[in-house]
Amino acid sequence: MTNTVKTVDHWIGGKTVEGTSGNWGPVTDPATGAVTTRVALASVEEVDAAVAAAKDAFATWGTSSLAQRTSILFKFRALLDANRDAIAELIVAEHGKVHSDALGEVARGLEIVDLACGITTQLKGELSTQVANRVDVASIRQPVGVVAGITPFNFPAMVPMWMFPIAIATGNTFVLKPSEKDPSTALKLAELFAEAGLPDGVFNVLNGDKVSVDRLLEHPDVAAVSFVGSTPIARHIHTTASANGKRVQALGGAKNHMLVLPDADLDAAADAAVSAAYGSAGERCMAISAVVAVGSIGDELVGKIRERAEKIKIGPGNDPTSEMGPLITAVHRDKVASYVTGAAAEGCEVVLDGTGYTVEGHENGHWIGLSLLDHVPTTAAAYQDEIFGPVLCVLRADTYEEGLALINASRFGNGTAIFTRDGGAARRFQLEVEAGMVGVNVPIPVPVGYHSFGGWKDSLFGDHHIYGPDGVHFYTRGKVVTTRWPDPSDAPSGVDLGFPRNH
Repeated sequence: MTNTVKTVDHWIGGKTVEGTSGNWGPVTDPATGAVTTRVALASVEEVDAAVAAAKDAFATWGTSSLAQRTSILFKFRALLDANRDAIAELIVAEHGKVHSDALGEVARGLEIVDLACGITTQLKGELSTQVANRVDVASIRQPVGVVAGITPFNFPAMVPMWMFPIAIATGNTFVLKPSEKDPSTALKLAELFAEAGLPDGVFNVLNGDKVSVDRLLEHPDVAAVSFVGSTPIARHIHTTASANGKRVQALGGAKNHMLVLPDADLDAAADAAVSAAYGSAGERCMAISAVVAVGSIGDELVGKIRERAEKIKIGPGNDPTSEMGPLITAVHRDKVASYVTGAAAEGCEVVLDGTGYTVEGHENGHWIGLSLLDHVPTTAAAYQDEIFGPVLCVLRADTYEEGLALINASRFGNGTAIFTRDGGAARRFQLEVEAGMVGVNVPIPVPVGYHSFGGWKDSLFGDHHIYGPDGVHFYTRGKVVTTRWPDPSDAPSGVDLGFPRNH
């Protein structure tokens, strides 16, 4: 390591804690391929220290007033707002997405902080009086304790903020294990929370790899685990954490389809397809990666998509003229490219081949161009797998029913969209499609903060979606209290409490 390489450690108990495991991971600038940072990878003992700090903090935070919690959250929100650009710069430097996209990510995370600031109304209980003579029944919700969040590289600010603001607002303490590929954003969020006055130990950041994840999944003092990532890991997280008695929300991968009917505005559909497929270099679980063209519109639609895709400017994320940045690592870039280079042999028509793309002056960056595959058979690997890169597949269907059946046959069910002018067709689609989030002429139907985010089938493991009402329920436990109090008129003889005795 050179002297120019910075070090990212842990945040435990309200302060930076140097890594002691002796294990480090490299963090690269995707635009140059250069290692800019080394990140500490936690040992089992360091995981235990972070959980212990969170457990100690829960003893007081879990019984703190809602007024205290929301007051700190409002201050945190103000600091986030004031530091949008600084956070976006960290995302650009380690993830590679363009600055405007990074700012959008911060804005979507702020939506959930807004929700957490107003958590008081979400935690109101229920009361039934006089269910029997002098008997009342109340339902309340209480925090579960220490909760852990394990988050992916593609949204280092937004996805953690899908979790910890609501968890902390409802009285829990939190241990965040961010991706080791772009860890600096999480540390910045921790620093801002401390500046807002959050008590030590309520929010902890633990950098690490599989060692730290496995320990969190089995740790007896972790009550709940939230995860966003690939389907195989989501399944492992759900199975392992559940076997250890924890509640789990594990969001997995996706293969999101966009059904385009013959009556659709094809220019609007093409704009949406390009934005949804290639935005953030396709590294998002809500990306549209498969367009299903119905009827005779396929050739025209593919032509419009190609025309737009060819104009997208690819370059470093800190260049304001760039519309798409590099992929996160060279290994991931090569894997994405393999789906394109092998597509023709599997029966696909390669309309655009983005492999081999490079940017002058940044030849060692993790670059790949936009790829467009047409007439893709459902047996092709490019269709079967979640590619997580700028590759768009176009499939053909003769009818709405055929297109719907194709979508519902996918093992994934995260998000989907339909483009049409026909309200009746759109209504049928939103009821008949097997996916957790549906867009009608909206290509990326990510819900606003006060609705919950989550898919069906192999895109979600566990009963709860993330943030919104499901998030509040996930991070709290219900309790029912049945109460009977003696009436003052029943007081012992000789004691007059001033209440009439005639009822």
